[in-house]
Amino acid sequence: MTRTTDQQTTTRTTDPHPWRPTRRRLTDTLLTALAPVAACSVALGALSTWVAAGRAGDPARIEVTAGRVFLPYGDPRDTAAFFRITNSGDADDRLVRVSSPGVGGEVTLGRHRTTGGGAAYRDEVDSAAVPAHGSLTMSPHGLDVILRAGPRWELGDPVPFTLHFRRSGPVTVEAVVVSPGDVRASP
Repeated sequence: MTRTTDQQTTTRTTDPHPWRPTRRRLTDTLLTALAPVAACSVALGALSTWVAAGRAGDPARIEVTAGRVFLPYGDPRDTAAFFRITNSGDADDRLVRVSSPGVGGEVTLGRHRTTGGGAAYRDEVDSAAVPAHGSLTMSPHGLDVILRAGPRWELGDPVPFTLHFRRSGPVTVEAVVVSPGDVRASP
């Protein structure tokens, strides 16, 4: 509608007020809100499935005990250490490495094996499984830690070790130097 006055012409428009909701504005607002709601619903469904499948729970909880290291005889200084590793958590873990500041040279994981003819040999092992709610017991006839003995070790000396686990991280313990014939040598 146009009104004319002596000196001025004014035009009025019939546009809706900018604050007034229209059907188009409501539709756009609902579509914008729908994307986050759908994403949250999918995430909640996935988490519910994960929990229902038993995947949720306590992480691995590692305890290392019964550390023993054999005192070698004679000139060869190569020896072995043994530990009992217990996992009281709900997740599996892996022993991936062992280190020791009290040892000269490299420290590795190894496994003793025998051939069909009865000959024994040792294989280096990359890692060892520690199952959830289970344990791993090292022994002279299975998995052990291969190392070079310190030059001044005596029976009863403590030797520090750090066992490194994939999920739980490092655990520092001491192993006691024992004679290979000692019945306490096996954890």
